[in-house]
Amino acid sequence: MIFSKKYTPRWIVFTIDVFICVASVALAYLLRFNFQIPETNVASLYFIIPFVAAIRIISFIIGHTYAGIVRYTGMKDSQRIFITIFLGSVFIVISNIISYYFITKAFIVPLSIVIIDFFTTVFFMTSLRWLVKAIFYELRSSPLKIKRAAIYGTGPAAMTVKTTLEQDYETRYKIIGFFDDVTTRSRKKAEGIDILPISRIETILNNQELDFLVLARPFATVEEKTNLVELCLNNNVRVLAVPSVDSWINGELSSKQIRQVKIEELLERNPIRLDVARINEQVKNKVVLITGAAGSIGSEMVRQLIKFEPKNLLLFDQAETPLYDIEMELREQKQCFNFQVIMGDIADPVRVEEVFRAYKPEIIFHAAAYKHVPMMENNPAEAIKTNVFGTRTVADLAVKYGAKRFVMVSTDKAVNPTNVMGASKRLAEIYIQSLNSKTNTAFITTRFGNVLGSNGSVIPRFRKQIEEGGPITVTHPQITRYFMTIPEACQLVLEAGAMGTGGEIFIFDMGKSVKIVDLAKKMIKLSGLQLGKDIQISFTGLRPGEKLYEELLADKENTLPTHHPQIMIAKVRNYEFNEVKVQMEQLIDLLKEQNHLKLVDSMKRIVPEFISQNSIYEQLDKPLV
Repeated sequence: MIFSKKYTPRWIVFTIDVFICVASVALAYLLRFNFQIPETNVASLYFIIPFVAAIRIISFIIGHTYAGIVRYTGMKDSQRIFITIFLGSVFIVISNIISYYFITKAFIVPLSIVIIDFFTTVFFMTSLRWLVKAIFYELRSSPLKIKRAAIYGTGPAAMTVKTTLEQDYETRYKIIGFFDDVTTRSRKKAEGIDILPISRIETILNNQELDFLVLARPFATVEEKTNLVELCLNNNVRVLAVPSVDSWINGELSSKQIRQVKIEELLERNPIRLDVARINEQVKNKVVLITGAAGSIGSEMVRQLIKFEPKNLLLFDQAETPLYDIEMELREQKQCFNFQVIMGDIADPVRVEEVFRAYKPEIIFHAAAYKHVPMMENNPAEAIKTNVFGTRTVADLAVKYGAKRFVMVSTDKAVNPTNVMGASKRLAEIYIQSLNSKTNTAFITTRFGNVLGSNGSVIPRFRKQIEEGGPITVTHPQITRYFMTIPEACQLVLEAGAMGTGGEIFIFDMGKSVKIVDLAKKMIKLSGLQLGKDIQISFTGLRPGEKLYEELLADKENTLPTHHPQIMIAKVRNYEFNEVKVQMEQLIDLLKEQNHLKLVDSMKRIVPEFISQNSIYEQLDKPLV
C-alpha cells in the first residue's frame, strides 16, 4: 500500500514517472492540435513517444528522480525533477537541430510539442508527489494532536521550519504566523501565513492561542531570545530552537532536530570581540602545551587554539577516555594532525619533565586541577598535591626550559576562600605570581566563575534529575552563582593570555549572579513540566566548604581596567618569592603525614583570608583563648 509504513519501491515510482512521460507526450499533441490530431501526425507518434520515453528514462536514471521518498517530497525533490526534465528537453531540442541541419531537414519532435511536453511532465510528476504526500499526512495525522505554533523569524530558516513542522505526521501543527520585528513586513504574508509584529506576541500568549514558539532567527541577540523565552514561559508556552544549518542532515532539517531551548542559551552573552591578530602572533607556529586538555575547559582550549595553527599542540592529561575522545574529534571532525596526545599527571615531576625535555613548549595553558569543592574538602592532601604541587612542578619546568608564557586557569573560589579547593588555587596563584618576578617567563593568572555545562556543573546534574523525574536538589534557597559559557571563558583566557606581560591576575566580567533555585525552576519550565505537579525541588543544605555567594573582586576599588571591557586586573597583595618557596616546601612536606588538620592549618597560615565555612576545619579559625 502506498500509504503503509513501508516506503513505495523505487521501481513503482520509476514506472509511474515513465507512464506520466508517455501520457504527457500524447496530451501535448492533443493540446497542440485542439484535441483533433491530423492523420499524418498520428503516424509519427509511434516513433516520437518511444523516442521521448527513452530520453526520459535515461535522464531519470542519471537524475535519480525516483530515489526520493514520495511522502517526504520537498522543494529539493521538485527542483531535481525540474532540472532533469529540462535537461531531457534540451537534449530533444539538440536532436531536432542535428536532424534538421544534418540528416532529414525536419524536426524529430515539433518544437511546440517539446515545450508543452516539458511543462505537462513537470506539472504531473511534481503534483502527483505533493498529492500523495498531502494524502499521507492527512491520513496519518490525528486531529486530537493539533498544536498551534508560531515561528520567530521570516528568513529561509523560518520557511524551512514551517515546511518541516507541516511534514511531521506524529504531531499535527497549525502555523498561526511568523513573528518579525521588521515593521515593513508586518501585515504581509509568507507562504500564505500572516507575518505578525513582535508587539502582538504578548496579546496572543495572553489569549492562550499558542502551544509552541519556534526560534528560527539565526542572528537574534541573546537579549531578544531571553525576553521571548521569559514571556513564553510565563504563559506556559513551550519554546523550541532550530540547530545551526551545519548540523542539518544532508542540508535538510528534520522535525526531530527542532529541540527545546537549553538553559545555556539563555545565560549566554553577546559574542566576544577577540584581538585575533595578537593571539595569532602569540600562538601561530609555536609549541603549545595544555594541561588538563581532556577536561571541560582544557578541551575547549584545544578547539580554540587549533584555529591559530600552532606548530605543535600538546594535549596533556591523566584521564584516558576523555583524552581519546578529544583526539578522535581533532582527527575525524576537524582534520587536524599537528598535535600530540600525552598521558600523564602534573603531580609526577619525572613525567612532566620528560614532556618538557622532548617538546620544549613555548606557551603553557595550565587548566589541570581538582575543582570539586566538597570532594577536595574531604581530601585536602589531593587538592594540595595536584593544585599546588602540580602547578609548582609545571611552573618550575616552564622556567627551566625557557617557556615564554604560562597562563593558569584559576577560579573565583580563590577570592577570600572558604574551602580547601579555593585555598589550593589561591596558593597556586601566589606561587606563580611571586615566581614571575624571578624569571623571563611571563606568568599570568585568569580567574572566573562557574562555566555552563562543565564537568560537575549544576546544569548537567539538574538536567539528569529532570530526565529521571526528580526531585531537583538545590543546596540552599538563597545560593547564587556566576555563570559563563565554556567557549566564552576560553576566549577570554586566550585574550588575557595574549595581553598579559606577567604577574597579573585577570578577572572576567561574569555578568549578573544567578539564583540557583531560579535556574532550576526555569529548566523545569523549559522541559514542559510544572513545578509541584510533575517535579519537585528539594533543599539539601550547604555542602562542606560551600558558601552562598561567590566573590570576584569585580568592583573598581579592587580592579584595574584593561582595553577589553570584559577583562580586569585584580589588585592583590604581592608576595616575595623566597618566602613563598619556603612556605610551599613546608606545606608539601606535610603531605607525607596525610594529616588533614595540619595540612589545612598550614594553608590558612599562608592564606590568612582562608576562613572555612560549613566545614570541620572551622575549628582552626577559632581564636586561641
